[in-house]
Amino acid sequence: MNKKKHYTYYLLIIIGLIFFVNLDVIYVNIMEARNFISAREMVRLDHWLLTTLNNIPRYQKPPLPTWLTALFGSLDQFKSLILLRLPAALCSLLLIIGFYKTLPKFEITKTQAFQAALILATSFYIIFSGRNGQWDIFTHAFMMISIYYLWKFFNTNKNLYRYALLASIFFGFSLLSKGPVSLYALLLPFLISYGIVYKYKNLKRRWLPLLLFLLAGILIGGWWFFYVRWADPAAFLKIAAKETSNWGSYNIRPWYYYWSFFTQSGIWTIPSFVALLYPYLKNKVSNKKAYLFSFLWTIIAVLLLSIIPEKKSRYLLPVLIPMAFNTSFYIEYLIRKFSTLSIKEKGAVYINHGLIALIGFAFPIAGYFLLDLHGIYWVYFILTSVGLYCTAWIMLQSLKKQHYSRVFYSTIAFVCVIMSFGFPLVKTLLDNPKFHNFNELQELAEKENFEVFDYGGKTPEIIWAYGKPILTISKDSIHIPNANKFGILMAEKDSNYIQKFIDYKVISSDRYDLNYVHPDKKGYKSRLIRKFYLLERKD
Repeated sequence: MNKKKHYTYYLLIIIGLIFFVNLDVIYVNIMEARNFISAREMVRLDHWLLTTLNNIPRYQKPPLPTWLTALFGSLDQFKSLILLRLPAALCSLLLIIGFYKTLPKFEITKTQAFQAALILATSFYIIFSGRNGQWDIFTHAFMMISIYYLWKFFNTNKNLYRYALLASIFFGFSLLSKGPVSLYALLLPFLISYGIVYKYKNLKRRWLPLLLFLLAGILIGGWWFFYVRWADPAAFLKIAAKETSNWGSYNIRPWYYYWSFFTQSGIWTIPSFVALLYPYLKNKVSNKKAYLFSFLWTIIAVLLLSIIPEKKSRYLLPVLIPMAFNTSFYIEYLIRKFSTLSIKEKGAVYINHGLIALIGFAFPIAGYFLLDLHGIYWVYFILTSVGLYCTAWIMLQSLKKQHYSRVFYSTIAFVCVIMSFGFPLVKTLLDNPKFHNFNELQELAEKENFEVFDYGGKTPEIIWAYGKPILTISKDSIHIPNANKFGILMAEKDSNYIQKFIDYKVISSDRYDLNYVHPDKKGYKSRLIRKFYLLERKD
């Protein structure tokens, strides 16, 4: 069988190694905690439509990713991080395979499409988003499939209604995952770039199915917003007003904040930058039209994101999709012409892959001294060291022999080794001697039958670890619970406020610390620490 027919299988194996292995290694972050809490409350509090966070309305995020996470999480009573993160990993698979299947439509080879998909799969922020319970990967994965069917819609005269309807379904799923985010940052730049480079033809016969696409997509993606507006108008309008205000007043960054966007590709930072040098590369690529399209798709996406005052690094995720396509033209050029290039042109390649190889050679020594190795971690360390050393050696030997194809694939192998064997070593850096999980407090509260309150705190990670909603006592107006005995959590800086509960006496106290890193390290956060007091009414 032709090697090209195996590309899908190779891609599935690599995606499996990068996105589906060691999903439970990293502890839950703040974004994940919010999403996982909403998923848990869907199941346990039956909040499937009117979504909540700590039993308080949370309508900022459409529910499709939360539904999927709730279904997977409920399989093990929300105890398995692997199940909770599996929907995001599956969406990574959907995104990358959809991307791979779309690119040959632009008259590039299957081999280049495969290489572009590998670049996408090994880009830093794609890996980060695809292995976390965050909703960005969902909306862009569904939109990628919508783009695939839209391409078919615009480039065939048959089955127009079928392709329009299929595109609308995934368009709607994208809206139902994170609102119009992907519409603005991925689809709109695609449509503009497509119109500039390939033009829209025979639109007269397409306007009716196109109208079907828009109406069906908006209906599929928008019904939940209309339902919530009808079912809980006060909370919906309050949240909508706050969200609207945030776009112009929260995380405001200058217009040029995103212009180091290519660094989000991680290991492909230098090749991605060179691929964006359009005057340099335009006459060297094998398909000028497709290269212009990928370049415009990338740049227009960045420009549109730059217009919005609110900016966060994770908002650049959709840019990495066309940028992987754009970078593949440089990779394809290097594979064809590397041996004939001047030393000056080879410089960027030597720097990029030389740094990667250096990391591979240095890891065994640095890891031995920096990591707290014991038990099974020695096995992971040895496998990682051997894997990185071998891929680094192949990389340098291939550079020496001017065989860039092997350099490229050894770089892919380098990432696979890190994610498959090296990732568990992160746990050797999690060494907080004062760690005390809040799930132990929840067990105590159930055993001794008292309610727990949090004084002024709404920390998602703590609520997630506790296992159920925690009632909050406001700092502005202290409401004394009407109970003979109750527990209260306070930030350490607020612990003197316990004196305000004059009708109660403290019968026990404890300290809970959800930090996984050592108190002397940079990532240690005071907001993850609470003093706990168990109060009982005085006689």
